[in-house]
Amino acid sequence: MPDAQQDPRTAETVAIIHKVDEAISRRDVDAMMAVLTDDVIWDTTTPPDGERHEGHAAVRKAGEAFFASSQQATFETEELVALGDRAIQRWVYRWVDRDGKQGHVRGVDIFRVRDGKVAEILLYGRGGPVVRC
Repeated sequence: MPDAQQDPRTAETVAIIHKVDEAISRRDVDAMMAVLTDDVIWDTTTPPDGERHEGHAAVRKAGEAFFASSQQATFETEELVALGDRAIQRWVYRWVDRDGKQGHVRGVDIFRVRDGKVAEILLYGRGGPVVRC
């Protein structure tokens, strides 16, 4: 689907979300952290009620743990909708477990961008536990 014409703020938000996605696809924690604010908030779906990570150090630690725990995992963006400094992204997370069994869950991230970086990520998943940065 071609991109609709966007105002500059929305276009910047989309570009920043793409940078986050690219870093995650490369499993590059440093690149991911480079596009997050120092006071970033990341709410995950860790059962039973999610887990909140606040600040660069906490998000880095959680991101490193996630990458280490899922060596054969990928995210696929199904849709990205942005307006101004907010974005909603639907995705599919796919993995292969230690026994070679494939699995997947679907979810939604809600982003808030501030000063050219992601300031907040609220994650909502269905089908099983998932932590996404």
